[in-house]
Amino acid sequence: MPQLKPHYRNLIAQLSDLQKEALALEKKFSGVIRKVHPKFKKSAKNLLHYLSLRQHDIRELQEALSLLGLSSLGRAEGHVLASLDAVHSQLCHLAECPPRQKQLAVSFFENRELLTQHTQSLLGPLPENRTTRIMVTFSTDLATDYDLVTRMMKAGMNCARINCAHDDEKIWAAMVRNIRKAERETGLPCAILFDLMGPKLRTGELTEGPRVIAIRPIHNELGLIASPAIVWLTGTGAASPIITDAVLPVEDNWVTQLQEGDNITFRDTRGRKRSLSVIRKEKKGVVAHLLKTSYIATGTKLIVKNKTVADSTTKVGKLPAIEVPILLKKDHFLILNRDPIPGAPAQFDASGHILKPAHISCTLPEVFDKVKDGEPILFDDGEIEGIIEEVKQNELLVKITFAKDKGSLLRADKGINLPESKLHLHDLTEKDKQDLKFIVKHADIVNLSFANHPVMVEALYAELKKHRADNLAVMLKIETKEGFKNLPHLLLAVMQTYPAGIMIARGDLAVECGWQRLAEVQEEILWLCEASHIPVVWATQVLETLAKKGRPSRAEITDAAMAQRADCVMLNKGPHIIEAITMLHDIMHRMQEHQQKKTSRLRSLHISELSTEATD
Repeated sequence: MPQLKPHYRNLIAQLSDLQKEALALEKKFSGVIRKVHPKFKKSAKNLLHYLSLRQHDIRELQEALSLLGLSSLGRAEGHVLASLDAVHSQLCHLAECPPRQKQLAVSFFENRELLTQHTQSLLGPLPENRTTRIMVTFSTDLATDYDLVTRMMKAGMNCARINCAHDDEKIWAAMVRNIRKAERETGLPCAILFDLMGPKLRTGELTEGPRVIAIRPIHNELGLIASPAIVWLTGTGAASPIITDAVLPVEDNWVTQLQEGDNITFRDTRGRKRSLSVIRKEKKGVVAHLLKTSYIATGTKLIVKNKTVADSTTKVGKLPAIEVPILLKKDHFLILNRDPIPGAPAQFDASGHILKPAHISCTLPEVFDKVKDGEPILFDDGEIEGIIEEVKQNELLVKITFAKDKGSLLRADKGINLPESKLHLHDLTEKDKQDLKFIVKHADIVNLSFANHPVMVEALYAELKKHRADNLAVMLKIETKEGFKNLPHLLLAVMQTYPAGIMIARGDLAVECGWQRLAEVQEEILWLCEASHIPVVWATQVLETLAKKGRPSRAEITDAAMAQRADCVMLNKGPHIIEAITMLHDIMHRMQEHQQKKTSRLRSLHISELSTEATD
């Protein structure tokens, strides 16, 4: 024992230094702590203690403590000083020196209580049989499909996310009504989160293509028709009573005279003879079968083969224009326009040489004053990568450095990322300010997208104050490299009001920080939020394949299991959303028996049960 005392005292000295530095950083930020909401005071101090601790590489210290059978401080996030003090006391006992009692910001017991309290205040009561909430992003159809909203809540949805980047106030109001009605009828709570669009940089509109629709029946492996295409012909724009493959607008007087069994002939855009067979008559239209692939355009002439009808011909009304995407290949050039000029593909000569490169505009022209030559630019969640070759007043010349082997398609309203550019987009947009007038009346939580700097948080608070909505819960969406870099300051800023939370938007974050760094980045966000006792929402592509296609990938199951470490997991709506909610509920219910945040819980294993009798 005597020969170990110097070793113990060396470890004690290291721990004492860590404690002193943690308290020194707390003192340095005392002015910031004074602005923090009273319910977050202890959490803010603990965050600063954790940041101080993580400024050091303590791996050798951890190894030494572990060899002595003591805590290696690997789970100190939520109670930094308490962890340091506990190990300090144990070492003092071994070294036979008097332990020093210190006042702790957060005790071991308070850590979990604080996170539980903050999470419940933000996201509502704990769901039955599960410690992690489930959030679902709403799509337009949920404004009218009350039955599905009810089924989602019964399946396990605890929070609804309404994205202000889509739809409008009329649709949002209908969604809110359905949620509140479902709450009353099911007795299940559901928090409503409104996601501000924020300064999202996206591609502008494309030049309109032809107004034509391609309708295809289903063929089997032998190329034979397995199922005809179902077409709804209507003169009033009424919705079809059944699921159809296409809708054709026609004159109302013409469609009302049609009867079951009528045959409608036409020539499609390729001049090929085709026919539609009416199989069902409704008040506001007819349902017809089509047995051959057809391309129908606005103005296509339809003729009904029935001598009893008064008017045998009509023309197809205005169809939606087809979007003609821009095909981009490696080493192609793309011009990004400052002005809202509709984008168009490149023009080629007879030999395949580019006469005029493709061009498209962007939604935030102010970035033209911020970017520089040589900086990377990414489109459509990183599907297309490029380098800015030249910056002009009204356009950027981009050289494509990565696309699919056969080329990648760039469409309108796709994300643009400039991970190395210092954009300083810290103001609320005019759309955000306008949307807040509606949000403050209906939301439980407002989510600040592209939260990059504390100035943005202060701007949101100022706007909420104008609407006398200071108590509205605020969540920050971390989705840029700048936001990740400024996360400690953003946490201290958002803690000025109560309650508050963080959303990890893994899609944009992966593009901004690099796919290879995503696991590391989201881990660091989880650590800082746990140190702050701030609830975390784990978002983007959770069980995405299941929600959209009905069957999950193996990697998605593992990802969903890892999501148990967050306090809420977000799903995107798809045709199979009920199955996705049900599976996520089951995965998290099982995982909470094995994992609490990053701590493994050692319940008995069922992998193999040893017999009481030894085998030969």
